[in-house]
Parts: sequence; C-alpha cells; structure tokens
Amino acid sequence: MNKKITSAIIAVILGFTVAIIFAMILGIKNGSNGLQTYMPQDILVPMFKSFSGIDLSGKEAFNPRYIGEFIVAAIPLILTGLSVAFAWKTGLFNIGSEGQLMMGSVAATLCGLYLDLPIIIHALVCIIAAGIAGFIVGYIPGYLKAKFDVHEVVTCIMLNYACLYLANMILRMQPGFTNEKTPPIKDTALLNSDFLSSISGGSRLNWSILIVIVALIVYWFVINKTTFGYQLKAIGHNKNAAEYAGMKVKRGVAMSMGISGVFAGLAGAVLVLGIFGTGRALPGFEEYGYNGIAVALVGANSAIGVFFAGGLFSILQVSQPLLQYVGIPRDIAVIISALIIFFYAIPLLYEKYIDRYAKKREEKRIKVQQSTDSGGGE
Repeated sequence: MNKKITSAIIAVILGFTVAIIFAMILGIKNGSNGLQTYMPQDILVPMFKSFSGIDLSGKEAFNPRYIGEFIVAAIPLILTGLSVAFAWKTGLFNIGSEGQLMMGSVAATLCGLYLDLPIIIHALVCIIAAGIAGFIVGYIPGYLKAKFDVHEVVTCIMLNYACLYLANMILRMQPGFTNEKTPPIKDTALLNSDFLSSISGGSRLNWSILIVIVALIVYWFVINKTTFGYQLKAIGHNKNAAEYAGMKVKRGVAMSMGISGVFAGLAGAVLVLGIFGTGRALPGFEEYGYNGIAVALVGANSAIGVFFAGGLFSILQVSQPLLQYVGIPRDIAVIISALIIFFYAIPLLYEKYIDRYAKKREEKRIKVQQSTDSGGGE
C-alpha cells in the first residue's frame, strides 16, 4: 500500500481514538443514572448516522435525507480539495481557494440573474463563468510567482480578503438586494433536482454531483495521462531540472495556479446554483477553501484520495448538529479534524529530520573516508 495512503488511514484512526479517549476522560453529560462520562458509541453512532441515515441505537428508522445532505456537504469540499491538490502537484501552495470560490460564486450569480437562456444551457454558462472567474483569481498569484518570484502564499492571502470585499460590493450593487442576499437566481440556471431530492428523503441533493464527478475525472486524466500533467509534476519535483529539460516552467507555474482556481470557482458555482439559489454577501470566510487544504493533505493529492477525504471531512461537518442533539459538544468534530491533520503531519516531520540526519551521517562518512584515503596515499 502507498505510504501516503497508509499514513492517512493511521492518522484517521488515531484522530478518532485520541478524541474519544479525551472525551471519555474529561467529558460529562446528564444521563438517566445521573452524571456519566462520554462513551465511544455516544460519538460514533451520531457520526455513522450522519452519512448513512442508519441509527445504530435503533431509536429511529432509516432516513435517506442524511445521505443526501452528506453528499451535498462533501461536494464543495472535494472541489476545493482538488484545487489545492492541483497546485501542490506543481510545488505550489494554493491557500487562495477561498477567494477563488467567492469570485466563482459571484460570476455564477450574475449570469444566473441577468442571462435569459434555455434550461441546462443557462446552468452550463453559469458554471463556465464561475470557472473562468476562479481561473483569473488563481492566475494572478501564479503569474506573480512565475514573473517576479513573489511567494504565492502571500498574494493568495491578500487576494482572499480582496475577493471577500469585492464580492460583497458587487452583490450589494444588484437591484433588489436585501437581507444580505440578491434576488433569487432564475430557475433555468439552478441545479435543483426534484428527482434527487425525492430519493434522498427531501434533502438538498442536486445535479452538482455531476460537476464533482467530471472534475475528479478531469483531474485524474490531466495529472496522470497528459504531457501537460507530467510537466507539472516534473516542475513540482525539481524546477531547475524541468527547465533544463526544456519545459516552460514559468508558464507551467502560472497555468497550474489558474487551473487550480477553476476547481475552486466551480465550488462557488455549486454553492450558488445547487444549494442556496441566491448570491450572498458574507461577513467572513466560510472556510471551504481552508478545509480544502486539509482534504488535499489527507487525500495525498490524488483524485481518489481527495474523494474519500472530502467524504470524511463532510462527515465531521454534518455530524455536528447530531452530536449536539445527544448532549455532546459539536466541537468534538472539529477536534477530530485537527487531530487527523496533526497525526498525518507527524510522519512527514519525522521523515524530514530523519532524512536530514541520514544525509549528515553520509557526508561525515565520506569525509572520514576521504581523509583516510588521503592519509593512506601519503
């Protein structure tokens, strides 16, 4: 099994285990027999129910609505995870998915409000517009990195705030803007599905599942089956060697960040067209982009890994109300998320220092050998 996949599985197991142990030691709840400590099933049963709709305690019947809401929550996380992962393949850290998502949502909103197009075509145009907006916002830090060697983390962080205020300003300028929302987007642009909603117990499940499926396939194909993807990975491994081999490194860096922004822009379109149906002026970040970093990390930057990691973090997100309902602080899910990332990062830290120590030992051995050889020659 791949070392990164093994590390991710171990990190997930340790994250849940440590959080549950601490909850059992420190947590107190009101029970029928007075004060009781949390038990593992108190945490695991609501979490299992949050994505399967099955109540292992037997108190409630199967409810497919939980499955639908779990998928809805996973879709933007997978898309922002792909956004971060794509940049990482080129050795770049796209911490700007949050801003790219916001501008993608604005582009989808404007197209949904003002264009008069047939059903399906209207939605496709909105989705393409969101992808273009995400590409532009992502390309800016990529271009600055390639042209002037400005670190992408700095520009991405600044752009996140610029996008937040710019998006709010644009949305507030729209006629009929009230209660921090634009008027409803035209029905022809929405991704709502009565069929998907009905088979999932009235959930918000919509056709955006097709977007995430296509995005996963495109990501896998580009990275693994195209010359462009090979060049991006080569640039990520060693820029100097890639440039020596004749690859256009600067263009690759800029394009990688731009394409990375496309995935985040699609996440913005999903939120607008599939879930809320209206543009929203936000007081702060919704953390989809930042959570995408965790998804890409745990998913080892692979399409299948991001898919499962997005599902995992979706479970931790949608299970919070159920945990709170049974008397467990919803923050336990956040703690588990943090512990998973922590335990995943530890082996990387160890490997770094172990490799450094091994390198120093090898250099010392070579020096001793050279000294011995030189003394023997004399």
